[in-house]
Amino acid sequence: MSDYICKLEKSVDRIHVRYPNRYGLMLAGDLYMAKDLDKTQKYTAVIIGAPYGGVKEQGPCVYANGLAERGFIALTFDPCYMGESEGEPRHVSSPELFTENFSAGVDYLGLQSFVDREKIAVLGICGSGGFALSAAQVDTRIKAVITASMYDMSEAARMMQTPEQILEAKKALAMQRWADAENGYLPEYVPAFPETPYDEVPAGVEEPAAEWLRFYAVKRGHHERARGGFTTTSNIPFINFDLLTHLDEISPRPILFIVGDRAHSRFFSDNAYEKALEPKEMYVVEDAEHIDLYDRIDRIPFDKIEDFLNAGLE
Repeated sequence: MSDYICKLEKSVDRIHVRYPNRYGLMLAGDLYMAKDLDKTQKYTAVIIGAPYGGVKEQGPCVYANGLAERGFIALTFDPCYMGESEGEPRHVSSPELFTENFSAGVDYLGLQSFVDREKIAVLGICGSGGFALSAAQVDTRIKAVITASMYDMSEAARMMQTPEQILEAKKALAMQRWADAENGYLPEYVPAFPETPYDEVPAGVEEPAAEWLRFYAVKRGHHERARGGFTTTSNIPFINFDLLTHLDEISPRPILFIVGDRAHSRFFSDNAYEKALEPKEMYVVEDAEHIDLYDRIDRIPFDKIEDFLNAGLE
């Protein structure tokens, strides 16, 4: 039984690949392309990042399927320390490393004879939207950026907290470092989702927690390698570093922000849109919550994405 959340289209090939990031950690990825692709030609390629805590077999495979059908090369990957990619201890998150993973994808794609180096874009879902933008701030080889239900994890780390609350969070994280050190540097990791999927979301769970469960904790999006969350001390660098400080420096390369009209996370895209310079576009999907842009092909605007890539990478 496949562990991908969607079926591979009959017209699409999926090839498992491995390649290093700048730190020497081997990333596990999947390369998607049309079966009848003429490899003597060069094509536009898109690197697709998973929602924060997700893996390539979830939302990224849905996007890669659709884009490969439309003639694009699509690369999905597990972030380092996650899924099938290297990195110990497991479930560590880092703003720098997760940003670097996108540039590692550019390295890999640019070495393929059938990829046009001048037409490589990135597409980040949820937390990967912030990492994709962060990568594009510094890596000028990235020629266009698309975000879907974007989360800025550095903004989220401090969101709606007073200075006193942030100080208490820092103190708790500092104490957790002592605990981890005393435990032989095995960091605390508390999964957010069950090992086996629920039949339905338990009653009484409040939003937006219930929304995460509607995807990750049931058969719709459950994956054994995506139990949710990261090591507790992974929060430290997100409190300390701002992912999108240099967002204005992506211009004149284009950015497309895709959001659901009912997404609880829409303000992240609104904030980033205000900071970004032209060319930029906000595309609002009707009747869509945050997680609908993970996997619902009746909500994901593939035609819009195709038009944006074709126009922005001419």
